Amino acid sequence: MKTELDFLATALYVKTDDLLKASPHLAPWRPAIGIAPQLTDAELVTLAMMQAMLGFTSEAKWLRYARAHLRHLFPYLPKQPGYNKRLRKAAELLWRVTRVLATDTSIWSDDVWIVDSTPVECGRSRETVKRSGLAGWAEYGYCASHSRFFWGLRLHLVCTLQGLPIAFALTGAKADERETLLDLLAARPGQTLIGDKNYFGRDFEHQLAEQDIRLLRPARKGEAERPGASLFKPLRQVIESVNESFKGQLNLEQHRGRTPGGMIARVMQRILALTSAIWHNDHTGQPVLRSLTVYDH
Repeated sequence: MKTELDFLATALYVKTDDLLKASPHLAPWRPAIGIAPQLTDAELVTLAMMQAMLGFTSEAKWLRYARAHLRHLFPYLPKQPGYNKRLRKAAELLWRVTRVLATDTSIWSDDVWIVDSTPVECGRSRETVKRSGLAGWAEYGYCASHSRFFWGLRLHLVCTLQGLPIAFALTGAKADERETLLDLLAARPGQTLIGDKNYFGRDFEHQLAEQDIRLLRPARKGEAERPGASLFKPLRQVIESVNESFKGQLNLEQHRGRTPGGMIARVMQRILALTSAIWHNDHTGQPVLRSLTVYDH
């Protein structure tokens, strides 16, 4: 008997397979002459999504679970080193599939977006910081919401009021949120953007206005009250809920990334999982606001 997750996995597999048939250049490069992989790229994307959805942070444990419970979906499963290597090479494909799913929802065209960034810690001990393959990208930063310093990266996220990721970036912990946002935004005239007090500055708001993007944010100390102040608290809870989905349900903080390639692939897995759930709910008529279902294993 198929579970709800089985239906989601099947729908994602079919969508990815159709995408790769129409645009084969999106698949990770491999020699024209050689042994064809037994696990297809569409199966790899589906397997990566399910790993994040089921909360497995260890690839070895995930593959053991998949061999015991998911043979009806994946007749062939690679060993952990092969899975890890293919997953890192498929990071761009994960991004492409995520984008296709997002644009294939009824909420992609929403004219109100919310923006925020959240810390992604990559190490705590001094020895880890010195030896990590992420050194030079990860750095020390400050998390105001938890009143603590951390060493790692920041995930910058623009999403709809229903929690659908629109644009995202992974940067060093000290990267300016405003500059990152300007790099992320694609012009969509008439868009309203809701952010926190960190998204301030006359030049910054002028650049947004040039793209016909209206910024709503709380007033900083010494500023006059800004428009839409009564809406900030309830609407800000949306982005907090999305961040909680990443960290609480999709285990973003237990990513186990040790290199830039591994880090990007693991973050992309989680963004794909969230987007897939919203896309599937949107197409099956389920409440989109319940964007992420927790599946037990």
